[in-house]
Amino acid sequence: MRAIWTGAIGFGLVNIPIKLYSATQQSHLDLDMLDRKDHSRIRYQRVNEHTGKEVNWDNIVKGYLLNDNYIILEEADFEEASPEKNKMINIQSFVKEKEIDSMYFETPYYVEPQKGGQKAYHLLVKALDKAEMAGLATFVMRAGENLCMIRSKDNMLVLNKLRFEEEIRSTEDLTIPGNIKLTKAEMDMALELVKHHSTSFNVGDYKDEYSHELMKIIKERAKGKRPKVRKLKVKATRTNDLLEQLKASLG
Repeated sequence: MRAIWTGAIGFGLVNIPIKLYSATQQSHLDLDMLDRKDHSRIRYQRVNEHTGKEVNWDNIVKGYLLNDNYIILEEADFEEASPEKNKMINIQSFVKEKEIDSMYFETPYYVEPQKGGQKAYHLLVKALDKAEMAGLATFVMRAGENLCMIRSKDNMLVLNKLRFEEEIRSTEDLTIPGNIKLTKAEMDMALELVKHHSTSFNVGDYKDEYSHELMKIIKERAKGKRPKVRKLKVKATRTNDLLEQLKASLG
């Protein structure tokens, strides 16, 4: 794996030199966009909107539109904006992990200690584990500030990027049902249905079956075969009686 960020975790006055590695990988099939006529790959070009000519990466800069004028930012500007957050992940507080709503969870990263930081790293792992707490911090990666949670998992540290509060959309435009009257029988039956399908969480029970089925079709097409198309016929519910539907679900 290749490290995507190098710096240190600040734990009080203790600095732990670390590297971050992406903890996830894509399970979807990597499909290319092709020209239907000759199956040539479609390429995207970085084109100057005025000249229509392609621009090399070396000549591309980042800019912010301010008062109808672009202010060009150089790499040094991103570092200068907050040098400590570009290289330090300072834990600001500790919270119970269960207090963080899953809506805020984003990308997970593995945290690896660098030379000289192994003991302090192990100490933080054990402290978080025993306290059953997670550390909250902010840091800069890829020219943007990130909120994150650092927790202990399987005798190592895992960093989860979190969304800021302003990134969660308001629900005020949605039409959500209010206090609709439910009968005791309907509620009892719904709880029975939940209980009937309850189990311990095991992520290994769930697979990307769609990609697997799509790959089977690809292999069939590679052999010159045309696979059968399975059409799903949506069956209308036979009754509008909610209680009857619940009973049928358990049947």
